[in-house]
Amino acid sequence: MLSNKCYLYCNGLMDHICSCANGQGAVSDSTWIKANGKFSGTLDAMFKISQAEGVRSLWSGLSPTLVLAVPATIVYFVSYEQLRFYMKDKYNSVKINTVHSEQPFWIPMVAGSTARVWAATLVSPLELIRTKMQSQKLNYAEITQALKIVIQYNGIKGLWMGLSSTLLRDVPFSAIYWFNYECIKKLYSDSQQSFVSNFVSGAIAGSIAAFITIPFDVVKTHRQIEMGEKQIYSDNPRESCSTWKTIKKIYAQGGVKGLFTGLTPRLVKVAPACAIMISTFEHGKRFFQTYNANRATVDVNHDIQWLNQKRDSV
Repeated sequence: MLSNKCYLYCNGLMDHICSCANGQGAVSDSTWIKANGKFSGTLDAMFKISQAEGVRSLWSGLSPTLVLAVPATIVYFVSYEQLRFYMKDKYNSVKINTVHSEQPFWIPMVAGSTARVWAATLVSPLELIRTKMQSQKLNYAEITQALKIVIQYNGIKGLWMGLSSTLLRDVPFSAIYWFNYECIKKLYSDSQQSFVSNFVSGAIAGSIAAFITIPFDVVKTHRQIEMGEKQIYSDNPRESCSTWKTIKKIYAQGGVKGLFTGLTPRLVKVAPACAIMISTFEHGKRFFQTYNANRATVDVNHDIQWLNQKRDSV
């Protein structure tokens, strides 16, 4: 808890700014928010929340999350795959005496970073709208007025408030993640590629990237809390402190250790999320590749059979 007005809730896919019960917003009905008990760790929090509200409460907020997570994930993975293939083809086309198609280490890093920039930029205005709708219980007419206020004080760029801190965390994470994932993936031959191998590779790559980029995540969390207070409780939503000022503030309060706050919960969240997403993505690719190949074979056989029948009838 960084503020007495709002807090950041992470559900494994996205972050949510929520108003606190002692703030000026709507009072939360959640039992675990009203209780003043503290959590000793991630597992302790999961146990106490499940005990107080039931296991289903661990999936609270899933619907609004999917509204943003689905388009963002589609743009991210499709962009990465297309960029990777494009750069790989360009790289191999200019090489001389290339027998096998090669993929240098920098291609996954550049493709992953670029795809993340596109996805985050696309979703950022939608995230601002969802935050206001959830925190202030606004309808669609009122959200239009709220957005006009944001644009009035900050211009059209106000719709992308907080994007810089998001990119500061997500772009390095994507570059490191895809670099490690592709390196680990090379340890398996094509015949050894499976759901399990992709799952393990994704978990390891995600853990490494999460550990290295945890300082960026801490900075992003502090900036989101600060912006959340202004968006929820202020009619004058001016820009918050810069990323650099936030870093200096965190370092002054907690030193280097402060920049690594929340490492364990982040690893617990990121590792399975990355593992599930990449293994599902790879498995889906293999399924449709096999499906399309089988359809192509059937079509070819059908055409051959038709030509033979036509030849025999002549």
